[in-house]
Amino acid sequence: MSFQWPLALLALGAVPLVAVLYVRRDRRRAGLAAPFTRPALLPNLVTDPPGRRRHLPVAVALVALAAMVVGVARPHANVSVRREEATVVLAVDSSSSMGARDVRPTRLAAARAAADAFVDKVPKRFRIGIVSFASRATPALPPTDDRTLAHQALGSLRRGLGTALGDAVALSVRLGRRSRTPDGKVPPTAVLVISDGKQDGGRLSPGAAARRARALHVPVYTVLVGTRNGVIRRRLPGGFVETTQVPANPDTLRFLAQRTGGQFFTAPDDKRLRAVYEGLSSRLGRRTTARELTDLFAGGSAALLLVAGALSTLWFRRIV
Repeated sequence: MSFQWPLALLALGAVPLVAVLYVRRDRRRAGLAAPFTRPALLPNLVTDPPGRRRHLPVAVALVALAAMVVGVARPHANVSVRREEATVVLAVDSSSSMGARDVRPTRLAAARAAADAFVDKVPKRFRIGIVSFASRATPALPPTDDRTLAHQALGSLRRGLGTALGDAVALSVRLGRRSRTPDGKVPPTAVLVISDGKQDGGRLSPGAAARRARALHVPVYTVLVGTRNGVIRRRLPGGFVETTQVPANPDTLRFLAQRTGGQFFTAPDDKRLRAVYEGLSSRLGRRTTARELTDLFAGGSAALLLVAGALSTLWFRRIV
């Protein structure tokens, strides 16, 4: 907590001073009453002495006084509020291995459905960018808050050869960092990679891409689509069918997430999508801002004074 007028806090010294004066007066209370009555007759006059509860209204009033002084100093505290702007770039694997049917109907169709569902869950003010990657990474859509364009870009993804996973991460980071808020600042950025995790080609390794993302404070979240039993079949001339094993590689995606401060997920079902969104939302969905708390201290002080006055009136028929 910080204070705009910290010198006003010097007035807090009056609180213990008032407390000391009250204690001294309370100790002299019996002596002050002696000229008007005999101490031996007091039990006959006062059937229910207030005891220690007589100090409670004064204690509440002193706390109210301290709160009032703190309010005058105009305190500020850092609070977490919902963020209005951020950028999420979806990097979707469209390589030939994504044609495997170990995830129905195919890995690519499941990845596209997962991305579509994720786009619908992200806050409306967040910008969404799309990157497609096979033998090379290609920007399918620059960051935008137009969800219709995002869905159209995902629907246009087609399978290709190779899997330039490292290039896709690096391109996604660059694409996200190009976004600007109205005041010219770069909003918080995250990358979500949906892939079977198999690196095949490309100029940049996943390790090098992870270092670039980490240096720019861009977390990479990864979703694995596929199993170790995936195969693709290609019909050859003469009626033959070529079968190629394409096992998913979770290790690469897990490595990317760990090195950049993101999270790794498997199986893009609704439950996992919610986990991905919650992870991104906790990272990007809130920001810390300074808020003045003068109104809280002033209101609290007034409420405490009312409580002190009410207790004193109820118990002793006087105000403190």
